Amino acid sequence: MNFNSLFRKKNISDLQDITQNSQLNKVLSVKDLTFFGIAAIIGAGIFSTIGRASYEGGPAISLLFILVAVACIFTALCYAQFASMIPVSGSAYTYAYVSLGEIFAWTIGWALILEYAVSNIVIAISWSGYFISMLQGFGIHWPDWLSIDYWNAHRAFIESQTHPLTVSANDLKLSQIYQSAPEISGIKIIFNLPAGLITLLVTALAYVGIKESTRISNILVWIKLTVIIGIILIGVFYIKPENWSPFLPNGLGGVMGGVAAVFFSFIGFDSISTTAEEAKNPQKDLPRAMLYCIIICTVLYAGIALVLTGMVNYKELRVDDPLAYVFGKIGMNFIAGIISVSAVIAMTGAILVYQIGQPRIWMTMSRDGLLWKPFGKIHKKYHTPGFATIIAGFFVGIPAMFLDMQIVVDLTSVGTFFAFILVCSGVLYLDHKKLSKQAKFKLPYINGKILILLFFCIGFTLFLTQTDFHKIIKEKPLLSIFWIVWLGLSIASLKYKFSLIPILGILFNLYLMTELEWSNWGMFVIWLFLGLSIYFLYGRKNSKLSRLIQTAKK
Repeated sequence: MNFNSLFRKKNISDLQDITQNSQLNKVLSVKDLTFFGIAAIIGAGIFSTIGRASYEGGPAISLLFILVAVACIFTALCYAQFASMIPVSGSAYTYAYVSLGEIFAWTIGWALILEYAVSNIVIAISWSGYFISMLQGFGIHWPDWLSIDYWNAHRAFIESQTHPLTVSANDLKLSQIYQSAPEISGIKIIFNLPAGLITLLVTALAYVGIKESTRISNILVWIKLTVIIGIILIGVFYIKPENWSPFLPNGLGGVMGGVAAVFFSFIGFDSISTTAEEAKNPQKDLPRAMLYCIIICTVLYAGIALVLTGMVNYKELRVDDPLAYVFGKIGMNFIAGIISVSAVIAMTGAILVYQIGQPRIWMTMSRDGLLWKPFGKIHKKYHTPGFATIIAGFFVGIPAMFLDMQIVVDLTSVGTFFAFILVCSGVLYLDHKKLSKQAKFKLPYINGKILILLFFCIGFTLFLTQTDFHKIIKEKPLLSIFWIVWLGLSIASLKYKFSLIPILGILFNLYLMTELEWSNWGMFVIWLFLGLSIYFLYGRKNSKLSRLIQTAKK
């Protein structure tokens, strides 16, 4: 096997020709793209996972939102530079194909498929919970056996049988649902039907056109922005400052324990780049939209976190509907009801964005020959990747009906961090090869020759002198990889004068990766192994780039 073929790269000029000949409709303005990003980011995070993160870190979780936002901004700047050079659908997959080579492009594309699918599974499950709560507010009772996942119910049933005296109230309820559920041939019929139905509905909307989808998405964004700002303004009057003391109840470790949940809240800004071929002026508007949506969402997230932890004690926030819970706690059930309806609206918009983004990554990979041809076909009437959209619907809808939310939340972040690191690395490569001159949006160049090494020396010294570093390395062995990479980048920067911003993007994302559990890494490695198997069995020999190179040689 020729290992050099694994790193074959596309030419930027060839990709720019694809944009001009694209069959997709160019209808998206900078406002549409910004709202597209907001729709993706403000979904299950602000209505669900923010509660569990606050429970772990206390009021200081608001600082973690800012820290993660900084990491995202460094990464978004790198995305923005790529987007201004390569206005083609495919997001980080396409960027890696140009800068790092085919094997990295496949890996990052495969990771993005996981990110988008798992994100939507989580949002669909969370949407189901709020939808059922909303129905109960109108006096409608949805059957319990059609609102939970089978495995969670079965686990609770086993737990209640083996430890009946110590089983939690929630597990006891799940066990009772399991026992009373209908069955066929001795198999209990239990699944989360609303999660499947909303995925089906949104997939149908994404199938019929980007213009129609964008109109609906923009309306949903306006509604949820109005509600969230209203929540913050109303909640301010019910804040009890004593709830903010202590600000760091579980120390820095407690705050960083919420990394997976908080980072999940920000996933989505990169989905803007999947619509590059449908933007009116992608090289200008994509960079602006990415930065606008991150800044807006960071302000909203930090504000909500402070209001939540100020209204009630952080220990009460380990719930799946924290916003509705806190307003119900202070007797404002009307507001709690509005929040439930708004959550349903907000999450619908987020699901729509991911169901638009994921098929376009598959479409681009198929167009390059790395995936089966039907994934790249464009519907003649609707001008959307029809087959890929339908498969994406099944890929999300079926697991959403049967999986537990916590399992998939943790799986989302590893692949996304990985993709972000490769995008930042790609910018370093383009800078080194003098290809960044073609970018209409160029990262501000800050010479990192001395700064990166200086920051490393300061950071590593503080790590050795002010912490029990032996214990930390034992508990988080991946942290040693972080320091090794930082040292390597410091040495390389002395030679190549790397720009500071992409280096900071790599380091922030890599550090946040080290905070994730081993189980996250294990599942990601399995997914990666599956993807590489498909690449070597199908993608590598069907690669269109490979054929072009072979033809040129002849």
